[in-house]
Amino acid sequence: MERKVYEDYKYSMQDTSRLYVGSKYTFGELLEEEEILFKFRLIMERYVLPEADREDTLESHLYYLAPDSFLVKIYRQMKARVKVNVIEEKKPLFGGGKAASGQAGKKRYVTRQFTVEELVNIAPAQKEKQGFVIQELSVSKLALGSL
Repeated sequence: MERKVYEDYKYSMQDTSRLYVGSKYTFGELLEEEEILFKFRLIMERYVLPEADREDTLESHLYYLAPDSFLVKIYRQMKARVKVNVIEEKKPLFGGGKAASGQAGKKRYVTRQFTVEELVNIAPAQKEKQGFVIQELSVSKLALGSL
């Protein structure tokens, strides 16, 4: 039987101020990836990995992270932001109500940015109800340098 690997959202990018990491990386893959900044990998290994498993994805780790976890403070120090797709009901453009617009009940995914504190304060049941799909984690390079 052939095993298919889901490669979407498995990437790393950088600009002058931030590092962007796709959420489908497992921590084991993240630590082995040479393209990701060394300091980020070091922080993941020293602080995050003792509370996670090497087979956990960044997505599941962030999705179920507890608000009282020490890791929330680490992510705050890194000025981390999480890009999330959320299901939202489409609103009519010009008032008119649902019947007049013809868009009644249409739902679509929209992209939102959350800080880690904002994300962990939403219960997992609420995240599931709203259809949260975590895309990426971005951290400040300047903040990484200060840790």
